[in-house]
Amino acid sequence: MPAAVCLLALVACALAAPEEETALVIPEEYTVVLETDIILEGKLQDIVIHVTTSFAPLGAEQFYKLVLDGFYNGAAFFRIVPNFVVQFGIAADPAMTERWSVPINDDPVEISNEETTITFATSGANTRTTQLFVNMADNKLLDQQNFAPFGQVIQGMDALRAAYNPTPGKSGGVDQALYEERGNAWIKTKIPRINSIVRAYIQT
Repeated sequence: MPAAVCLLALVACALAAPEEETALVIPEEYTVVLETDIILEGKLQDIVIHVTTSFAPLGAEQFYKLVLDGFYNGAAFFRIVPNFVVQFGIAADPAMTERWSVPINDDPVEISNEETTITFATSGANTRTTQLFVNMADNKLLDQQNFAPFGQVIQGMDALRAAYNPTPGKSGGVDQALYEERGNAWIKTKIPRINSIVRAYIQT
């Protein structure tokens, strides 16, 4: 092939537009499995969450992306308030927590915070990032505080009730700032019996 033709071919390749990344499509419904280290009746327990995206589209999208990124792998159940909530969503690795620190906007509340529903925790308007809680009772008063459920636990409520409470008698849970800063290296040393998610994945 003549040199001029080769040169033209190289220039054409260099000017070719890069391939566009495929946009992530969030399913209308999807199911997430949380494999945990909670033992009930001698067996390790899974928690299964069914998500309906229309309930809270922004929250459902955030949860989907977090699971795909492996955010919840190793995350501890750091706040347990009996007959109220079980909370998790601080990453085992502080770098992962930092990576997902940008908040998303709020969703309107379309369904009530009834027992078994799962909801993003917030600290005010448009502050949702990664922390979640499962309603362990009918907590309809949370509806008025703009906590928008996006799914429901369809398996594993008994496991959540059996999870080790790291701060019995204290409703605030562990020191979240320290957990975010130091990750599992800190919390597993401070509270060896704390239960965690081993692996989270989207069921196919």
